Amino acid sequence: MRKTLLLCAVLICNFAGIANAQNDAKAKAILDAVSKKMTALKSLKADFALHLAAANGKLKDTKKGTIVLKGQKYRVTLPGQEIINDNKTVWTYLKDANEVQVATFNPNDQGISPAKFFTNFYDKEYSYKYAGTRKVNNKNCDIIELTPIAKNKPFTKVELAVDKATSTIAGGNIWEKSGNKYQYDISAFTPNAAVTDAQFTFDAKKYPGVEVVDLR
Repeated sequence: MRKTLLLCAVLICNFAGIANAQNDAKAKAILDAVSKKMTALKSLKADFALHLAAANGKLKDTKKGTIVLKGQKYRVTLPGQEIINDNKTVWTYLKDANEVQVATFNPNDQGISPAKFFTNFYDKEYSYKYAGTRKVNNKNCDIIELTPIAKNKPFTKVELAVDKATSTIAGGNIWEKSGNKYQYDISAFTPNAAVTDAQFTFDAKKYPGVEVVDLR
C-alpha cells in the first residue's frame, strides 16, 4: 500500500540543506502561494500521469488516473485500482481480485498523501530551495526541490513544478531510495469540482461479491 500511496501523491532531495537564505525565501513564497490557493478551494479534481523509471533510466511503467479531493478526503482512481480516504479509513480496492483492503488512516504513516500534496505539507517536514525555471507540459514553471527532514521517508528527493501563471502544481519528480524515479504530470485541473461526501467512502453494494480484508 505504501508504494501505491507514494504513486498517488502526486501524487509530490538528498542534499545537505538549503542553498542560501535568498533561495529559501523565494521557494517559500512560491509554496505559500500554492498552499493559499489550494486551501481556499472547496474541492478539486485533476487527471494525472505517473511514469516509473528504474535506476538505469529505462521506463518501466506508466499509469494514468484521476484524483478527487475535498479537504483531507480523497479518491484516487487508477487502472484496476481505487484508493478512497474519508480522513478516518482508507479503502484500497483491487479490481482483478475483487478485493478491498480496509485500514485505519494515519497521516503520520504517509510520505506525501494526495491531501498533503496539494496543501501546506512542507514547512515542518522538508527543507526546500528554489531551483530555477523549466517548461513542464508547455507551462512555464518554477522548480522547487525538497529534502525530507526525517530519514525514514521512502524517498530522498522531491521536485515540484509550479505553474507560474496559476500557482498550481503542474508536475515534478520523486526519487526513491531504491533508485527508482517517478515522473508525474498533472492535467485537466478543475477547482471547486462538484463532489459529494459519498465519493469518499467505499460502498460494498456497488461491488458484488467483493472480499473485504480488514487490516484495522
